[in-house]
Amino acid sequence: MWNETLLRKLESRTARVSVIGLGYVGLSLAVELAKAGFEVRGVDLDLERVNLLNRGKSYLVDVAGEALAPLVASGRLAASTDCSAAGEADVLIICVPTPLRKTKEPDISFILSALENTLPHLRSGQLMVLESTTYPGTTEEVIQPRLEASGLVIGRDFFLAFSPERVDPGNKRFTTANIPKVVGGVTPGCTKLAAALYRQVTSTVFEVSSPRVAETAKLLENTFRSVNIALANELAFACRRIGVDPWEVIEAAATKPFGFMPFYPGPGIGGHCIPVDPLYLSWKMRLNGYEPRFIALADEINRSMPDHVVDLTIEALNHRRRCLNGANVLVMGIAYKRGVGDTRESPALEIVKQLRDRGAEVTYADPHVPSIIVDGVALKAVELTDETLAATDCALILTDHAEFDYRRTAEIAPLVVDTRNATWGLAAPKGRIVRL
Repeated sequence: MWNETLLRKLESRTARVSVIGLGYVGLSLAVELAKAGFEVRGVDLDLERVNLLNRGKSYLVDVAGEALAPLVASGRLAASTDCSAAGEADVLIICVPTPLRKTKEPDISFILSALENTLPHLRSGQLMVLESTTYPGTTEEVIQPRLEASGLVIGRDFFLAFSPERVDPGNKRFTTANIPKVVGGVTPGCTKLAAALYRQVTSTVFEVSSPRVAETAKLLENTFRSVNIALANELAFACRRIGVDPWEVIEAAATKPFGFMPFYPGPGIGGHCIPVDPLYLSWKMRLNGYEPRFIALADEINRSMPDHVVDLTIEALNHRRRCLNGANVLVMGIAYKRGVGDTRESPALEIVKQLRDRGAEVTYADPHVPSIIVDGVALKAVELTDETLAATDCALILTDHAEFDYRRTAEIAPLVVDTRNATWGLAAPKGRIVRL
């Protein structure tokens, strides 16, 4: 049978794999598969990415060039901008973005585009795995019917599963190679084949009963984070009212060895997961007649943080008899989290926009983000020097990159607004450092 043939190829690592989408998820997975011995062909619409990969050069912080180059040189890893070679693959893995529309509804157009581009080339005996985060039911309600309409019978001569990505950009401890994979296939045979694939490159595979369970599990993971970050952000509001440091409160609570997990406040939520994934779940729940209140409230609190940061900056400047209009504000960090150059959904972009709209002269420093565009205006990163710090009216810490010298910042900048607790424990004159 076809599944027995494919299973042997997966277990012997002789299967040919096509990874569609070479961003944080796809490239990391493609490299691990190639390192395991699979022949991997990546597909991405970004010609610059494709050219860099084919030259053995990495464009992501989580993939080292020295790990990538030998795989390309050996022929085990290559990339293209089209899906015409999909028919030669034994496995196709879709790792494309799934953003939100302006209406906060799911946008699965990249998934549909990847599927439509591969459909003419598909054949019996292949396994397709969707890794892109999406709403429950996408695999079985959207992808499966399109495959079956082309004449493929799922579970007999074509195999379909969902396995959610769990990439954490910049995390050196947990990577594609050691983060457990959840796998749910349309049929038990689909699950078995997908699990066999991932067991070649990851330490643990957890099989679930259906793609819908796997899709929902992924959304729960990031909804959990969104709700708890919102709680930490609301704690910051409350602590400011009663004159208590929220980070000290959280540090004290975290000494409890059971029943508590620390989350921390910040300028807002960013990245490709936390601001987006919970809304995929709430959208699907509303379609089924249930209004998810926790998700909506958490989203409201988290998305209010940029406004709060701007108000905090205005208040801090006012205490120094300085108006925001005309003030020089140096933003430290534009990426959504430390150690990466990813600005997707970064709250720093909204904060910069608001500061500029209110008349501030904004510059920014970020060793990972050389330039940004805010409201059609291009800004270039400045070097964080003593002169830059001394010339500013306010240094606003939005991303706590390890490259920043926070002690020097506290010594030289006349005012520091710290939304990441990066200056914790640093000596400074009273009123110079204002924390979230």
